[in-house]
Amino acid sequence: MKKFLTVIVCSLIVISNITSCKKESNTNTGPATVKSLATLGLYEYSSGTSKRLFIPVTRVGTQTVNYYTVFDTGSSGLTLDATGIIPASMITANGFQFTGDSVNVNGITITSRTSVMSYGDATNLTKEYGNVAYTTFTFGDNNGSIVTKRIPFFLYYKVMNSITNTQLPAHSADIMGVGPGYSFASNLILSPLSYFDLGANLTQGYRLSALSASSFSSAGNYVSGLLSIGLTPTDKAASTGFIMHPLNFNNSGGYSGNIPGTIVYNGTSTSAQLLFDTGNPTQTIIENIRENAIGALPANSTVTITTSKGFTYSYTTTNNANLTTVQNPNNTNDFRSIISIDFFLNNEYLMDYTNHQIGLKNK
Repeated sequence: MKKFLTVIVCSLIVISNITSCKKESNTNTGPATVKSLATLGLYEYSSGTSKRLFIPVTRVGTQTVNYYTVFDTGSSGLTLDATGIIPASMITANGFQFTGDSVNVNGITITSRTSVMSYGDATNLTKEYGNVAYTTFTFGDNNGSIVTKRIPFFLYYKVMNSITNTQLPAHSADIMGVGPGYSFASNLILSPLSYFDLGANLTQGYRLSALSASSFSSAGNYVSGLLSIGLTPTDKAASTGFIMHPLNFNNSGGYSGNIPGTIVYNGTSTSAQLLFDTGNPTQTIIENIRENAIGALPANSTVTITTSKGFTYSYTTTNNANLTTVQNPNNTNDFRSIISIDFFLNNEYLMDYTNHQIGLKNK
């Protein structure tokens, strides 16, 4: 699975607050109240017109670390640079150095299964080179955290900009892909949020609250309570207000996060496969095969997005927000219209892994 990515390298110093939740009951007031497995805070970071949403990783196998991965609804599977996680002597420009089918180091099992993880399109392509690996993770920090069981992920030894043929710095493309389906690197890898043992009362998935527009800054501000892991019956109830979109399955990628719909911009209408993508930091990409020119919509352009299930969202472009570009898929080799992180400032998002559906809700 490919998606649009502009790599941002940043080191965040602030600390997030994570509140773990559990099922509680009060026999005096009625039936049990079911809560999510955990509610986590995320970091909101901006640089110029680009915005990023980060989730911290503080333990990988037996290694205590301090990395911030892009929280990405537009891809599936965790990708992490090997630098600082395994011995430097094992990492070369051509791959990991070990013999046999696998090796265990620092609590991480690295398999001999190699792959390449691609992000972008024909105009801007980033590639990570690495191997399928397995280990446990801690998401969070010293204010609270949640620990995974042993899960598969993509451990990469180098990351390249394929357009300029230049190698990017270590950990500059660490990504937590929380979309449906398989990782583009391997069908052995799914979203790390899909592996938690939740019991009978919760459904595999997560709910992402609307982001705080005022909290985006170069300091990387922590915002509490944005991410709830494990869907409750209330989350899925019709009264909650989410419009649900069933996802389609294909043999190569599993369940796709693309939602059919229509985009209208400045009086022009085009059908679209919509990918709502927190990992797209800068601009919405509208793919229209009838457009010959590629270019940005001018400020004060009106864009309306309508899904096949009737969810509607409209916005107006400015010079520094809701940036939108119209492209022809014959030039980008990507048919999807990718809706940027600005969408998540005004809308809530729900991913139901068990029932293979995405919920969208206006704030």
